[in-house]
Amino acid sequence: MQTSSARNPPAWAALSGLIQIKELSILLVTVAAGIYFTATSTGFNSADNYRTIAQYVAPWAIVASGQVMLLICGEIDLSAGFVFTLAPFVLTSFFKNGAPFAVALLGALLVAALIGAVNGWIRTRLNLPSFITTLGMAFLLQGSSLIISNGSPVPAPTVVDSGLVGIFGGGRWSEFLWALIIVATMQLVLSATRFGIHTQATGGNPVGAAESGILTNRVKVVNFALTSALSGFAGLLQGIRVGSFDPTNGGFNTMFFAVASAVIGGTALLGGSGTVVGALLGAMLLGIVYDGFNLTGVNANAFNVVLGIAILVAMLLNVYLTALRKRASSLRRTA
Repeated sequence: MQTSSARNPPAWAALSGLIQIKELSILLVTVAAGIYFTATSTGFNSADNYRTIAQYVAPWAIVASGQVMLLICGEIDLSAGFVFTLAPFVLTSFFKNGAPFAVALLGALLVAALIGAVNGWIRTRLNLPSFITTLGMAFLLQGSSLIISNGSPVPAPTVVDSGLVGIFGGGRWSEFLWALIIVATMQLVLSATRFGIHTQATGGNPVGAAESGILTNRVKVVNFALTSALSGFAGLLQGIRVGSFDPTNGGFNTMFFAVASAVIGGTALLGGSGTVVGALLGAMLLGIVYDGFNLTGVNANAFNVVLGIAILVAMLLNVYLTALRKRASSLRRTA
């Protein structure tokens, strides 16, 4: 009779343990990309270049933190990039009408969250697919940004309260630090709170979740509002960092990079599983590759080719690793 140690040798036990770490594969690829560009370009390992990469990564990671929650519960928000665009102009409107900077900032975030709540209400109450709902909202918000701004960039508040401005994007690393704080908070919410468990249940088994008493529609509305609020916050941080609010900034480009970061980081498009930390690693991989291409003189158009390949490989790898995790779990149960 075989013992459990014979059936599952230490090497396999260690391998099965590593397989259970969802972010391991994307972490290894991200490290490999960093090593490659370190070896092939002279300016990659410098403080200024690290800051450049952080400026790419921060907005994608913040928006992706919300998109992960939505994707896990089986939805998507195509308007997130345009909330990113609109929120700074909402702040400007409040600010020009006499509101203090802090109040204007809070007002812009509340408007962003309200936009997400409207998306969620239309999705859950009118039963319109989120793809259609948020696509329509995206064009509505794009037009609103152009109308409010008259199609021209406007300067961001910089001298009214230098302390607050420095905290909310004006500092050298503040945007990236906010991204790390948000990712850590959202990962904690997802993995260690009842709301996070309800989000995973809503996407993994919506019928079973509803029958067990989970208010699945409410979970979706909250996640829509959360995604929009985070997208608006990312837009504010970036606009304040740059010193200008641009109506052509954000849009579908930012939204697609955020979704790509989530998918590359291991979030399932069909819902039920994913990690916010994985989305951060996905954003870091995209930022490293994008920056590395610029440093090595590779045509920028090639980045889209790499992005497409990365998404396809990530999806195939997720399917393969999911099967391996199920096998490892079954072997542990039979041990």
